[in-house]
Amino acid sequence: MSTLNEFLVQKREASLQRNEQALKQPETARQVIKANVRAAGRSGVREIRIRDFQIISDSPPDFAGYNLGPTSPELQLGVLGSCLTHITLIQAAERGVSLDSLEVEVTGEQHALAGQPGFEHIPIYPHNIRYKLHIVSSESEQTIAELHEAVERVCPIFHLLKNPQDVEGVVIHTAPENAQS
Repeated sequence: MSTLNEFLVQKREASLQRNEQALKQPETARQVIKANVRAAGRSGVREIRIRDFQIISDSPPDFAGYNLGPTSPELQLGVLGSCLTHITLIQAAERGVSLDSLEVEVTGEQHALAGQPGFEHIPIYPHNIRYKLHIVSSESEQTIAELHEAVERVCPIFHLLKNPQDVEGVVIHTAPENAQS
């Protein structure tokens, strides 16, 4: 069975090349990332488009959904887990840390009555977020602890959740073409 170690060699080389390119041309290192989301008619399913990819988000049947995909809060936990996994791979590759396998489990809590009268004290957002980093490796406990420390130091989504950013929004309201005045 193949382990992650072959991939980590490739990841190290790609990481070194990417960093070298960014240092040569720092003006190209800044990226604008984008996601578009559209609510599908009749079902309300959220179609998330990112680059050439589409992800579907939906609600369970008890909330008028069709259970066709994860909810937004579930996706957020998945995004955190994906980022922690990716950053662990990067940090392991850059440090030459051997990994046989890697898995991240992320959990959080939500309450259906959060924010409503009598439940104002319960956060309306996912909270009590926890993760477990499952690593199989022949490396020492100290090496794995240092790897974990490095991951938490540089993981962007981990920091986004721990140190939220300002989010600004605007509404662009357009009347339907068949609307009568």
